[in-house]
Amino acid sequence: MTAFTHVQPGTAAASLSGDLLAAYTEGLREYLARRDEQGLLRAYEIGRRAFSLGNGVLDMAAAHSRALAAVLAATPQADAAAAAEAFLCEALSPFEVTYRTFRDANATLRRLNDMLEEQARRLAYTLHDEVTQTLASAHLRLADAAAALPPGARAALRDVREVLDRVEEQVRELSRDLRPTILDDLGLVPAIRFLADSASKRWGIAVHVAAFIDRRLPPSVETVLYRIAQETLCNVGRHAQATQAQVWLHERNGRVHYSIRDDGVGFDAAAVAGSGRRGLGLAGIEERVALLDGTVRIADRGGRGTEIAVEIPLETNDDAGERAAGR
Repeated sequence: MTAFTHVQPGTAAASLSGDLLAAYTEGLREYLARRDEQGLLRAYEIGRRAFSLGNGVLDMAAAHSRALAAVLAATPQADAAAAAEAFLCEALSPFEVTYRTFRDANATLRRLNDMLEEQARRLAYTLHDEVTQTLASAHLRLADAAAALPPGARAALRDVREVLDRVEEQVRELSRDLRPTILDDLGLVPAIRFLADSASKRWGIAVHVAAFIDRRLPPSVETVLYRIAQETLCNVGRHAQATQAQVWLHERNGRVHYSIRDDGVGFDAAAVAGSGRRGLGLAGIEERVALLDGTVRIADRGGRGTEIAVEIPLETNDDAGERAAGR
């Protein structure tokens, strides 16, 4: 799950080991005295060790503040600020490299996801247009053949027509699952209402949709929210043992909010997450949302069902992929 943890000032350095803090303090003292490349290399190695031990940028900043205060208390230097800044920047280099790598990987994943969605769209349209047209032609030929047969021989062709009808319905369902035309043609809200109606008919649960978005969203956001709605409604229908579900979709303060709440049996989200047995559906939701810098919250409602809430920023998702790729 995408999450953010706030660290109180003055507490971050406690997570650095005493040896590491001492090494940073000694390295800073020596660098301020000599100001050579060897001192910057030592700063980089200290940063690399801190990163490998799970420390963060806030830990390093707090450690730097303590180390600089200790060094200047022992040996005051009027021009120490710029040199100390250079030492800190070098110590943070491993974190910057990791961040850039993550950012580039995130941009690559977004482009890959867009490619997969485009392929799904093409395949869905092929199934919807070409395959259904072929099946329609088969129906016409069967009708012509039936007209030329005696009445007693037409029963066998009726069975064939029924098979073709089932195939045609399965093709339509597969096309809708891959990429519904309603999402591209009409937008997210009609597509989610369509999903809710399908879930109600398929699993016999009442699904109520409250949607308060009156414009088209960025394509990447619409696609992700549609996939999330598809997955969550499927989970409710298959696993929740619910009789009803409520879906909310609205835009507020530059963010789009999607949530679904059911009255089913619920589950212990924290226990499932800690056990490492999270399902592919939940993992897929979190990964899709993370690609758009969003957040996911999953809560058990104390025996009254489950709620899944998603927030995705809109202002960063029209061109975030372009910026992340460095274009």
